[in-house]
Amino acid sequence: MLQIPERNKISPGLVFFLVHSIQVGGGVLGFQRIIARNAGYDGWIAVILAGIFTHILMIIMYKLVELGEGDIVSVHALAFGKWLGKIFDMIFVLYFSLLVITILRTYIEVLQVWMYPRLSTFIFSLSFLLLCYYFVNGGVRVITGTAFFGTILPSYLALSFAFTFPYADFRNILPVFDHSLKDILISTKNMSLTYLGYESIVVLYPFIKNAKQSQKYAHWGLFTTTMGYTIIALISFAFFSEKQLEKTVWATLSMWKIVEMPFVERFEYIGIANWCLIILPNVCITLWCASRILKRMTPMKHRHSLVVVSILCLSTLSFFTSRHQVNFLNDWAGRIGFYINFIYLPLLLLLVILMKKVRKKS
Repeated sequence: MLQIPERNKISPGLVFFLVHSIQVGGGVLGFQRIIARNAGYDGWIAVILAGIFTHILMIIMYKLVELGEGDIVSVHALAFGKWLGKIFDMIFVLYFSLLVITILRTYIEVLQVWMYPRLSTFIFSLSFLLLCYYFVNGGVRVITGTAFFGTILPSYLALSFAFTFPYADFRNILPVFDHSLKDILISTKNMSLTYLGYESIVVLYPFIKNAKQSQKYAHWGLFTTTMGYTIIALISFAFFSEKQLEKTVWATLSMWKIVEMPFVERFEYIGIANWCLIILPNVCITLWCASRILKRMTPMKHRHSLVVVSILCLSTLSFFTSRHQVNFLNDWAGRIGFYINFIYLPLLLLLVILMKKVRKKS
């Protein structure tokens, strides 16, 4: 079993904030158009179905790291051996680095379109990654603190959706099941890409006190995320027509435009600025996962592997300049995440179970 000092571990209950915060990122700002593309107003069903699949995958991930007696690096060493396992470790390093790039570049695009058209991608990325380096270098407990405050402090933004009620017509979602099962399943797959990030538990697991007890809190985090996305989807479908959703890239931001207060004229600016607190734990967790796996598979110290991953992400971010390229980045990150979560990890669990049985008989 991988031994971690007790002072570096977190309480099981805090896993709720780690799982929930990593799932709530830039996807909240525009997932409505993606799920409505195929399923229309039945897209909210796809949100719930995708949420159910995340619970199943979380069970698989916990079982996987329990059998591997450590993290994903330990599992790869058990399943493929020391040297071949490093190849699969590197795939996860690149995958979590890709998530860092995708999360940060998507947020920068929102800033450039809605607030600062001349904002330099490189300068903002450098500043943000330096801040993340400071937090990640502090360890898992500091990262968990960012996840906690990144969940609690911006939570008031949920109240802003009440301003849409006078203009909403919830009869839009009727009749239910107006689309084929195939269309709903396609939207379920698309929505599952928005939920990505919870697979970080396969790296965080050794840093949790009484790790087995934390599984229920991980599921509560998934449930909270699913309910949040479902409520936002229903409000969006009541507010927009299907034709409007097809042309609205950031539906959540568009709903914020109608918020009127005596002391605030453009509430979406406040929402976008506060979204930085939500993006921060997203980047910190994925950056830590990538650098942690790199540290485990090489003789490097963690702060050195953190520098390597940060430079890799920073040097890649500036290559994505247009909307088409950012869209391409999101699509490929989602596809890779889908194959890793829904295909690779379940197959890896079956392989580990088989190897355990063979060794037991031997």
